[in-house]
Order: sequence, then structure tokens, then C-alpha cells
Amino acid sequence: MSPGKRTGRTGKTKNGSNEGGGDPPLPPIDLPIEKISRELRDSAATITTADARILVDAYYRMQEQRVRFGNQIEALEGRQSTAILQHFNRQASTIEKQIGSALTRFAGADEMGIWMQNIRGIGPILSAGLLAHLDITKAPTVGHWWRFAGLDPTTIWKKDEKRPWNAELRALCWKIGESFVKTSGGDEPGYYGIVYAKRKEFEIAQNEAGEFADQAKRALEKKRYRDDTKAKAIYLTGKLPPAHIHARAKRYAVKLFLSHLQDRWYRHHYGKAPPMPYAITQLGHGHYIPPPEEPISK
Repeated sequence: MSPGKRTGRTGKTKNGSNEGGGDPPLPPIDLPIEKISRELRDSAATITTADARILVDAYYRMQEQRVRFGNQIEALEGRQSTAILQHFNRQASTIEKQIGSALTRFAGADEMGIWMQNIRGIGPILSAGLLAHLDITKAPTVGHWWRFAGLDPTTIWKKDEKRPWNAELRALCWKIGESFVKTSGGDEPGYYGIVYAKRKEFEIAQNEAGEFADQAKRALEKKRYRDDTKAKAIYLTGKLPPAHIHARAKRYAVKLFLSHLQDRWYRHHYGKAPPMPYAITQLGHGHYIPPPEEPISK
């Protein structure tokens, strides 16, 4: 097409010519998205974990894209028309909500999904994600889940080797950690929010006492920091920067939550208490902390 010629919906240029036969007319942009039926939504209660993993992944991908799209639209407000952009953003939001309603039904049909949702900070989508990724028959102890979720610091991903953890589950655990951070304050902090806050205080005290000097040294050896970064300056003093302390406290809260989930799930599935983790029985790391007494009810 030569410069200055613009095609309309019929494929014709403004001067009336039709280049190459023209494109077919575009469909109207106001087609409504089909509403999910109650029967179809309820059928999500019996989908496979493989189906649920696909839906959880799609939900978070759509959510991320919608947020980015919305931010772009907001940046254009007042400078040019955004009606068509807002239309597609609403359509994307509708599909996201429909997937969310299906996953809510999936999580609500499982007793462990119900138990998880009684925990402040764990909603139906996070519950559905954990139900989709975790298998109690493959986790005699919670250590198996920690490694599968990439929460075992002793696990090393070497070059040219298969990733030793599940990337989607690791991302899910990161979201759970962020959720616990959000529930760590206010008038009614959540159980694991309190765990995070107390652990962070402990980590800060240990850090100030120089207990993490070896870890600071390893961090410098593992990654090359620019000389002008604040993180490098702190590592050089033998301490961990605030972001590192924050991540450690978050990981502790998430690992404790997973250990409680594994405890409850194991008892529910096998009718007996699970074996103690290797870290406690053999390495002497920590001690048994029982799960919070949350009711399982619909």
C-alpha cells in the first residue's frame, strides 16, 4: 500500500480502489462473551488435576496481562480515545472471572481445599493451584514438597541439567508468601502473617549479630554485583540486605504452611500421623509445630 492510503472495514482505500481483492469485513467488536452456565461451572468440581493446572496457569497469565493492559490504558487517558481498549480489557476481565469461578468450585469440592481457604491469606485460586500441583501420595514428608517447590536451599540447578523444581509451583509459593506479608499487620493479622513478622524480627536480630556472614560471602561468590549497588555494600560488611532478610522470612512462613498442609493432608488420606521430616529427625533443625486448629467446613 502506498503511503497515505488507509483501508477501511471493507478493505477499500479512501479513493475507492480495492487492493488485492481487499480484506473481508471485520466482525463487530461488541460481541458479548458467552456466560458460563451453572452446569459447566459445577462440572469443574470433578476436573482432573492436569486440567486444573492449565486453568490456574491461564488465570494468572490473564491476570498479569489484564493488569499490564489496564496500566497502559490508564497512561493514555486524556490523550486519545481508549473506548476500544477498555472494551477488550473488560472482555479479558470477564474470562478471568469465569476461570476464577471454575477454580473456586474445584477447590471447594475438596476437603483440603476447604481447610486451606480457612487460612487467612489463602483464597480459592491459591488453594486450587496447590491441589493441582501437590500429590500427598508422593510426599511421605514435607521435604519432598519443599524440594518440588524450589524451597530447599541445598538444591542446586546445574547447567545443562533439568530444572530440579516445578516452576509453576515455585511461582505459586511466591504468591502465597506475598499474601502472608499482606496479612501480617492490621487489627486481625493472619496466623502465617504473624509467623512471617516474628521470623523477620528474628532474622534481623541474627543478621545484626553477624550470624549470616558465611551466607553473605557465598552471595558475593554466586553473583557478580556492580560496585555501586547497595546490596553489594551490605554483603561486604558480612550482613544480608533487607530484601534478602524479607525473602528468608517469607520462605520460612511458606515452608511452615506447607508442612502443616502436608500434616493435615497425610492424616486425612492415610488416617495416621505423617513421619517427621528428615531435617528434624536427623539434622536437628527446628522442632515440630502443629498445624493451627482451623475448622473444615463448607
